[in-house]
Amino acid sequence: MHAEDARQWVHVGSGAFALLLRILTWWQAAAMAAIALVFNVLVLPRIGGRRLYRPVDDARGFPLGILLYPLAVLLLILLFSSRLEIAAAAWGILAFGDGAATLVGRRIRGRTLPWNTEKTIAGTASFIVCASVGGVALAWWTRPAGSMWFTLLAPIAASLAAGLVESIPVRLDDNLSVPATAAVVLWIGAMVTPEALGMAGSTILSRLPWAIALNGLVAWVGHRARTVSASGAVAGALIGVVIFVGGGAGAWALLLLTFILASATSRLGLKRKMLLGIAEEHGGRRGVGNAIANCGVAAIAAFAAVATPEHTSALLALAAALTAAGSDTVASEIGKSWGRSTFLITTLGRVKPGTSGAMSLEGTAAGLLAALALAAVAAALGLIPGALIVVVIVAATAGALVESALGATLEGPGILNNDMLNFINTAVAAAAALALA
Repeated sequence: MHAEDARQWVHVGSGAFALLLRILTWWQAAAMAAIALVFNVLVLPRIGGRRLYRPVDDARGFPLGILLYPLAVLLLILLFSSRLEIAAAAWGILAFGDGAATLVGRRIRGRTLPWNTEKTIAGTASFIVCASVGGVALAWWTRPAGSMWFTLLAPIAASLAAGLVESIPVRLDDNLSVPATAAVVLWIGAMVTPEALGMAGSTILSRLPWAIALNGLVAWVGHRARTVSASGAVAGALIGVVIFVGGGAGAWALLLLTFILASATSRLGLKRKMLLGIAEEHGGRRGVGNAIANCGVAAIAAFAAVATPEHTSALLALAAALTAAGSDTVASEIGKSWGRSTFLITTLGRVKPGTSGAMSLEGTAAGLLAALALAAVAAALGLIPGALIVVVIVAATAGALVESALGATLEGPGILNNDMLNFINTAVAAAAALALA
């Protein structure tokens, strides 16, 4: 208990260095972060820092956490060199939120989270509260003259998202997952403008009744048809409302088509998949995790479409994310059903169908055809220009390849789970489409 407390207080206290981002240039701050990384690698273990090691660190031979912390800070500074208030807020969320979650969670056991019995409600609540306070304070301290709404609201939204990610039962180090999640939310928040929201106000109000009615109906039908669980129906309906309101009827139609494809292919070859033990859990019914994993990036893009000036780019990201989600599901399910030559992307060695990170010729071909179809539909619906169909297909393929590589290496040890891999797939596809375009 004492050693863990010491680790967390060092974790929290290191966040005070973020105050320097107000007076340092980005390259000075990056140099200090690099020095901290070298110090933690070479000096800290020699001056008593080994007392901060966990048992797993002793077994590994090096303390992963105290290396990833300064590395995360360094990456934040390099990525947001022109917006150090984003780096400062994400650093504050990492330092104060993550530290508070452990300190409080170890003392107030109480009720645990339904999806992770190793995390308590008190610990997660402490994360969100302390991360919000720290993020807002450091964003305010560091920001140049500009929008106060970003300073007050964006760090709170980032803290909520990072708190959710921190609670997921995987072994991915929080020093990576928490600042990465916070940084993405803060980056999107920094692009939001009151002018864009004001101009979209009437559009949002006119779309909202249709969005609620249609998504409520589809969620009810999906639940009755046993394609989604109760939690999946609620989460899917909420995501559908965001996509309809932000992206319009065309974006929602693409979402619906993606859902139909995923549900249909999950039921193909079900007998074989059940015999091999690789059928989707709960009879293929999608839950809340699946809804967020496959459609969360699209929902974020839909929000950006109405809340930022980047409407066209946001719709491209939305189309790429949904295309990646749909084509990946088709490839996976077809490969499980009819794949005869299944291999790992990392070694090209033959493996059984359903192995984490496995690909098959049949599944890959089906996935490419699905990507072509979905990208063509996105163009027909006016979400993207026809000239960008190939871009979306390439981006979706890139997302699938990254997902397969990570699945082959990180899913087995429990560092990532299937939902996180699906989310990464769609995020990579959206980012690749924007970069290629």
